[in-house]
Amino acid sequence: MSALFADASAWLRHRLGQTFASLGEFNYRLWALGALVSNIGTWMQRTAQDWLVLTELTHHSATAVGIVMSLQFGPQMLLTPLAGMAADRLDRRKLLMATQSAAALLALALGLLSMTGWVRLWQVYLFAGLLGCVTAFDGPARHSFVSELASEQRLSNAVALNSLSFNSARLIGPALAGVMIAAIGTGWVFVVNAVSFVAVLASLGALRVPQLYRKPRDPRQSSGFVDGLHYVAGRPDLLVMMAMMFLFSTFGLNFPIFIATMSVGVFHAGAQQYGYLSSTMAIGSVTGALLAAGRSQPRIALLVCSAAAFALVFAVAILWPHYLVFALCLTLLGVCAQTFNTACNSAMQLASAPAMRGRVMAMHLAIMLGGTPLGAPFAGWVADRFGPRCGLLVGMSAGVTAALVGLRYLIRYRGLRLERRDGRWRLHVQAAAPGTAA
Repeated sequence: MSALFADASAWLRHRLGQTFASLGEFNYRLWALGALVSNIGTWMQRTAQDWLVLTELTHHSATAVGIVMSLQFGPQMLLTPLAGMAADRLDRRKLLMATQSAAALLALALGLLSMTGWVRLWQVYLFAGLLGCVTAFDGPARHSFVSELASEQRLSNAVALNSLSFNSARLIGPALAGVMIAAIGTGWVFVVNAVSFVAVLASLGALRVPQLYRKPRDPRQSSGFVDGLHYVAGRPDLLVMMAMMFLFSTFGLNFPIFIATMSVGVFHAGAQQYGYLSSTMAIGSVTGALLAAGRSQPRIALLVCSAAAFALVFAVAILWPHYLVFALCLTLLGVCAQTFNTACNSAMQLASAPAMRGRVMAMHLAIMLGGTPLGAPFAGWVADRFGPRCGLLVGMSAGVTAALVGLRYLIRYRGLRLERRDGRWRLHVQAAAPGTAA
């Protein structure tokens, strides 16, 4: 029994070591701590901003909230060329210090307007647009900066732990915001978010710069965004991952619509039950990030499998729409979605040349965020016109289509085939060419 316990303990220590391997790097550990505090503040502000618009500045206008979201995410599509070039040309650490400082000042200004009672809806629109411009430059720099904090061998793990931090903050931030709004008012939440940026700015300032994993840049190489497009166009592995991400994010990740329509239209649940369903989604996302952190090498085959599993879970939710079953399905969908997103992010960074990484990640983020204004209205229209369960079909179709796109790539470029060996049927895939996604 003691030997079995010792073996189990050794396996657990090994597994935990793999899952949190990147924390062994001083720079990444410092960055992760500051980013966690800042992410909690970000989720607090998102919750407070929606509450401010819905209950204080309008009479429960969902349209106004939608406008705020469009203004916050729209600039990230429009500024993709400039943001990608900035992430590749400029010192990413200094660029992040500038964008994080700007975001802190915007949060502080909005908080002061709210606390003094001077805030108006047009001002929230203005601040949302300005924050969208700041985030457009912050996103590609932040995603590609991870490659400077961890070695290539630990990059996939570092990306997964970043997702874990973001989704853990998603569990904590909204709850804290709700307590603060009830206790001391909406404005203080924005101020607290502004203060939370001190943590990430301090971590950026305290990094050991000589220990950053910076790649030398070829001065002869152009930094134009068009070069980035040509680079991606000549890489079938990057193209297929972007196509899969477009389908997945545009039509599959409309969970606010799916959860709201099922909760109200099928289960006739109240706000409390709706909140429980949203929490189960976050639990699945955290679980998926933890599982992803234990993988050293993300593969396109993993994207295909997670997309197919995503579609399968949607099918169960459609055919068996019991509240508890739906809650379980949301948890599993969170795992599948986080596995897909994290694996796609890691695979694209690992497969991209260091000089092109910023522009590739800018395109990746533009596809992720840019599809939402297209897919969300369509999913909402289907749910309104044909019923909530038909709305879920949109998400299931996204998983199926994305899986088929990835499967076609594996067959055409990686020689995927079913063959019989030693009396058993097995799938055979050729090894990836050097410099391409596995």
